[in-house]
This record gives sequence, structure tokens and C-alpha cells, in this order.
Amino acid sequence: MLALGALASLPATDTVSLKISSLSKENRTASEELEKKLLTLYKRKYSSKVGLNMLKTETLSKAQKAVPALIKVMKSSAYPDKNRWVATFMLGRIMGKKSASFISKFTFHPNWMLRLASLKTLLALDQKQFKGVYARALKDDALIVRMQALDNIKAMNLTELAPYVWAMLYDKSNYAGQKGKRKRAHIVKQVISTVGDLKFEKAMQPMLTMIQDKKYHDIFSELDYSLKLITGKNSPKGASTVKKKFWATLSNKSRIIK
Repeated sequence: MLALGALASLPATDTVSLKISSLSKENRTASEELEKKLLTLYKRKYSSKVGLNMLKTETLSKAQKAVPALIKVMKSSAYPDKNRWVATFMLGRIMGKKSASFISKFTFHPNWMLRLASLKTLLALDQKQFKGVYARALKDDALIVRMQALDNIKAMNLTELAPYVWAMLYDKSNYAGQKGKRKRAHIVKQVISTVGDLKFEKAMQPMLTMIQDKKYHDIFSELDYSLKLITGKNSPKGASTVKKKFWATLSNKSRIIK
């Protein structure tokens, strides 16, 4: 340690360096304290939205200084799932599109809640470039994650992914029950509607056939909706028999044209 006399004799530049070093140490200490405080808040289990809203407010008040803590929370199973969900959204909110690449990696996370949170955050950030991520998520083990992937594709109008959406009709994970007695899960309705939203023309002829078949009566409305968007034509108002006749006529015309 330098004696006071020796310190006084130091060149001015060395004195400045010591001051900068001291300030740097103070900043590091403050950052560490802030991170510790946030991590403590994220460790708690909140039983109401009031607590979670408080957590969000506190996080946002720290702005970019909260980022190191948020990353630690997202990466560690030591924190409650709901809080890791909040951390994912907060990171996207604070860092914006700069966080997209990091957040996209969590679409591969073992925890379905983090996969879902990452997809929702990418949608909020309007990240259209992660088409491969969304296509893969259509085959996710968790139904709720597959549904979110459909929402992303529809909301961002990712027409290039329409074939992957259509392929979901042939994925047995979207059906319940044993072979021969399988029933369509609700997601199938969402698939049909999304195909229409994306105006996937290659699905038109198969859908014109399906809408005439009684075994697809449970998704009749979705088929009618999608055909309207793909063909640009509205079926007449009234009973399903009237609509079926309209689509049958259109189907015959399209075959003749071909």
C-alpha cells in the first residue's frame, strides 16, 4: 500500500487512473447489488397477478441493468416457471430485436413453458426471419406450443410455411384416440383456418373434396372460411347443403379448366 506522501507524489495521470478504478469498482458493486436484489424477487413464488405485475414493474424500472439477472433466471430451473416466463418477456421488452437471436434458442428448451414464452416474445418482436424455428415448432410435443406456432405464422403472414401447416393434417399427434377411431383435436380447426389465411392454393382442390364429405362435418365452417379466402368467392348464406352445392359447382369448373 502506498504511503500518503508517495500518493501525493504520483503523476496526475496515475491519480486519475486510481479515481477511475475506484469508480469502476463502485459501479460493479452497485450492479452486483441490483442483480442480487432482482434475483431474490425472481426466486419468490407469486400467487397473484399483483405480485407478478410488481415484478414486471421493478424489472422495467432497471432497464438494461436488469438484463444479466433476466438471463440467469431464464437459464436456471431454480426459479419458478412463471417467473422465467416473465423474464423472457421482460428481456424482449427491454432489449427489443437485439434479444431475438438469444430468445429463439429457448424454442428448443426442454420446458414447454419457456418454448411457448419464446415463441410469443418473437411474435411480439415481429421476428419473421425465424421461419425454421416456427416450422419446427409445428411438430412440438406440446399441443399449446404447436398452436402458438400457428399463431405466429398466421400473424406474420409467413406464406412460405403454408405447406408445413397443411402437413399438420396428416400428423397423428393432432388427433386423439386409437387408429381407426381417431378424433380431430381442436388444433385441426386452427390448421384449416390458417391454411386459408395464408391463401395456400394447393390446398384448394383437396378442401373442395373434403367439404363434400360427411366425415369432415365438424370442420365444415373452417373449410368454408378457408375456401372463401383462397378462391376469393363467398358461398351463399344459408344451410350447409346450399354451400356444398356452391363449392361442388366451383370444383367441377376448376377441373374443367385444368
